[in-house]
Amino acid sequence: MRVSVVGCGAVSRNHLKVLKGLHSIVISSVTDINKDRADAAAKKYACKAYYDFDAMLNGDRPDCIHICTPHCLHVPMAVAALERGIHVLCEKPCAISEEGLSLLRRAQDESKANFGVCFQNRYNESVRAIKDIIDKKTYGKVLSVRALVHWCRGEAYYSDGWHGKLSQEGGGVTVNQAIHTQDLIRYLVGSDMLSVTAHTFNDHLKGIIEVEDTLHALLTYENGVTALFNATTAFSDNLPFIIDIKCEKALLRIEGSDAYILKGGRIRQLRLKNSAAFIGKSYWGNGHKALIKDFYDCIEKKKAFPVDAYEGGKAVEEFLAIYKSSDSGEKIYLK
Repeated sequence: MRVSVVGCGAVSRNHLKVLKGLHSIVISSVTDINKDRADAAAKKYACKAYYDFDAMLNGDRPDCIHICTPHCLHVPMAVAALERGIHVLCEKPCAISEEGLSLLRRAQDESKANFGVCFQNRYNESVRAIKDIIDKKTYGKVLSVRALVHWCRGEAYYSDGWHGKLSQEGGGVTVNQAIHTQDLIRYLVGSDMLSVTAHTFNDHLKGIIEVEDTLHALLTYENGVTALFNATTAFSDNLPFIIDIKCEKALLRIEGSDAYILKGGRIRQLRLKNSAAFIGKSYWGNGHKALIKDFYDCIEKKKAFPVDAYEGGKAVEEFLAIYKSSDSGEKIYLK
């Protein structure tokens, strides 16, 4: 299968590393409006460089594309590819507006190609182990959740021309960094979000970025679970994300790539088969390889990828509700 990676920024490196190791994949091209970035990636992976998205679609005619561009380009690029019957794996978020999400879902419905959203943390061994325990109700039902994302993003991070700009990024820590953990909460509790009361702030880089760097939210889910969610990029370091799941008989914890069970005053760390070599940042987890492999397995088996425009789009509906709540000061119901 011939694959093109669109956007040659930082996150594209994770995709290219994984694709290089898949025997059924040929990296046919890379695309970036920055000629130097495109040329460097093309040289490293021995493929053709394009500097225009439409030129790549017409000239390379790939079987699949990976979209690693600024958020505002995700929908138009994905729709254009799906209309041509090209499979699409898109970095999060798959959309930054209700209108964009509707267009994307319609394009997916009308295409024979697969569409997937890159929520790679679902594939972390720590998440899979805790999800299995929850689904088996080993320690009873889930009662509540606490989630923390404390990372560091300084002024230099926002110097690329699109991060920190509302029209291009769609938001700040909520839509960029915290969205992975936001998605995991829903995935782990096994229920859609019902309502949210949220507050977002720019505490760290006022006058430098147009978006928030800090989020605090109270989330409720249709099955009765409540969650407290705190995320910031104003911390001094990048710590592994933490999700605590309070069950009837124990507390389950995910801390980056590690997983724990806290019961009766004792802490037990689960034995996991974590890879020693991380693809991407260690504090994310190490799920990119498993997710991308699963995406191509789904294509081969002619079945839908589980995190598509509907499932992956729920995270979009959630962060839009978070912003509505923060702007209005009111609780927002998603349904």
